[in-house]
Amino acid sequence: MDSLIYQLPKIVDEGKKEVEKILERLSGSNKLSLQTNELVLPSKDSNNLWSGRIPQQKESDWINRLIYGDNLLVMQALLSGDKESGLPSMRGKIDLIYIDPPFDSRTDYRTKVKLPGVDLEQKPTVIEQFAYADTWKDGTVSYLKMLYPRLALMKELLSEKGSIYVHIDWHIGHYVKILLDDIFGKNNFKNEILVSRIKKSDKNAKRFNYATDSIFFYGKSQQINFNSITKKLEVIKDGYFHSLDAPGQGDAKTFFGKLIPPPHGRHWAWEQSKIDEAIKKGSLRLNPKTEKPEYWIEPTNEQLLDSNWTDISAYSFNFDYSTEKNIKVLERIIKASSNESDIVADFFAGSGTTGSVAEELNRKWIMSDLGKPANLIMRKRLIDQNAKPFLYQSIGDYQKEALASSGLYRRIGDLSTVVAQLYGAIPFTEEQNPNRNLGYIKDSRTLVMVDSPNKLTGLATLKKAIEYRNSFMGGWSKVVVLGWNFTYDITEAIQSLNDDKLEVLVIPPDLLDQLKTKSSYKDLVDGKKIRFSSLQYLTIKPIIIESISETEEKLKVELGNYVLLSPDNIPLDEKDKDKLKEIIAKDPLSLIEYWSIDPDYDEEIFRSKWQDYRENIENNSDPYHVVSKTSLIVPKKKDRKICIKAVDVFGFESIVIEKL
Repeated sequence: MDSLIYQLPKIVDEGKKEVEKILERLSGSNKLSLQTNELVLPSKDSNNLWSGRIPQQKESDWINRLIYGDNLLVMQALLSGDKESGLPSMRGKIDLIYIDPPFDSRTDYRTKVKLPGVDLEQKPTVIEQFAYADTWKDGTVSYLKMLYPRLALMKELLSEKGSIYVHIDWHIGHYVKILLDDIFGKNNFKNEILVSRIKKSDKNAKRFNYATDSIFFYGKSQQINFNSITKKLEVIKDGYFHSLDAPGQGDAKTFFGKLIPPPHGRHWAWEQSKIDEAIKKGSLRLNPKTEKPEYWIEPTNEQLLDSNWTDISAYSFNFDYSTEKNIKVLERIIKASSNESDIVADFFAGSGTTGSVAEELNRKWIMSDLGKPANLIMRKRLIDQNAKPFLYQSIGDYQKEALASSGLYRRIGDLSTVVAQLYGAIPFTEEQNPNRNLGYIKDSRTLVMVDSPNKLTGLATLKKAIEYRNSFMGGWSKVVVLGWNFTYDITEAIQSLNDDKLEVLVIPPDLLDQLKTKSSYKDLVDGKKIRFSSLQYLTIKPIIIESISETEEKLKVELGNYVLLSPDNIPLDEKDKDKLKEIIAKDPLSLIEYWSIDPDYDEEIFRSKWQDYRENIENNSDPYHVVSKTSLIVPKKKDRKICIKAVDVFGFESIVIEKL
């Protein structure tokens, strides 16, 4: 295999070509857009509706944004903008980007899920599995290929005064710096900042134990925002005289009536007026031995911050998130390279420290992450800190189809063909169906459509499936859609179509693990049972309306039941699946991470005017259960459409819409 040094020019060349294609597509008709799943109104009090101003999704009314999805697609959508929904292009408008891309191929990207009396470990979603496998399939080479176009798009998003900070460790930091030099220009490199990492002592290691991470700091241009930062010292630093000369050729200046030239190759750091003023104050002197001008620095307990940040740790663990970054690191970065009302972004947002700190420092923010658990953590974290309203968005239509992680599936179509066969369908030939995502069950005239593991199955997919059923190869009696990942409103989409000849089923997410080898595939084909389950759903009890006055009424809303799809279809190890079965049987509502209500749903944007979530103990003392019922005081209305949304601990979403 070629060395990395040899392959770097190829990585850069391929990355540039990919970026060119992406930027060309932005002006076309197939540009990506963001769908708004929710306008989150962070009201912690579960007895009251949101009472603050509700911002409007339009250019003149900025709303912070939390986005679920592959950041390569997220950034394309941000660059494109969507004028119809009032969201302009963000090209050249972001003032600061901080990222800490995952930099260890051996990391176990599991998430802890705490339920009553039980702790589970959730494996990555199918979309995440494909992303991680694609990122590391060829080791550092594929990682750098993943990173180059993303960094290039970040440059497109940065304003001329903007900066980027890339947090990385020893594995591949030196190679990442070469990419950054190529994209942002070596002249725009500002610092390599060292910050303490978690030390893992190994007495047997034939090296020094790793103690620091690197943060590479680059500007978009030479005109970047930068504010000097000081740090507190443990002891007061004594005052002292400091030489007034600095690097760079300069002219002589007058000191105490005497014209003194600076040393060769140096210049006096102050203008004449400042020199004269300092002499009057007595804070400037000529050194008794050298007769060189010196100025007095007062005793202080502060010191100008340099690039050595080993006084603080890079990591924190307040949210049970393995790569959670320390608030102090982000405070320094955001204070140094942005001002109030500037826009700050993080496209590998993790537990959301960047957005949380930006919120506290009165900056605008955009965060995105590919992990559903990460998005749940961020949403709850922002509500807990009483953040301003923010949009929760996702990619409207996943067009990207990455290669599968296993060599068995060089195309997504190969995997779709296998899934169709495991369902019992006969695949069509490639000539009949170039995408290789369709099959049929002969005796029942049933068409089977397998969606991509890199897509969110939603209303558009279902409509396409119905079109296929009605027209493909002469038409079919029924169509079955097999999906890996689903949009938040998939239940509503199915109900709105009201089509009894359409069935939507879930592909087991651990099927990818089961298909990793030829022998495991053979076992499945030879008869091992594969369970394709129906979607999860939420039920509520009848809503009670009570008149309070001529203008107000009370809505009493109570959860009924939460039916989760089979534990076989949750990304868990077998031992944890057994634990989950017990929870489903005994206490299904404990699976709800949060539920929220929009009492005036307009079928466009869900506005969470009321919500409760696990670990919010203001209205009950149980951190593992949401409250199951609430009463809302609302203005009287002749016709009302109320939407109730629940999201479970695994990130699956269900909604119920009631017309009153």
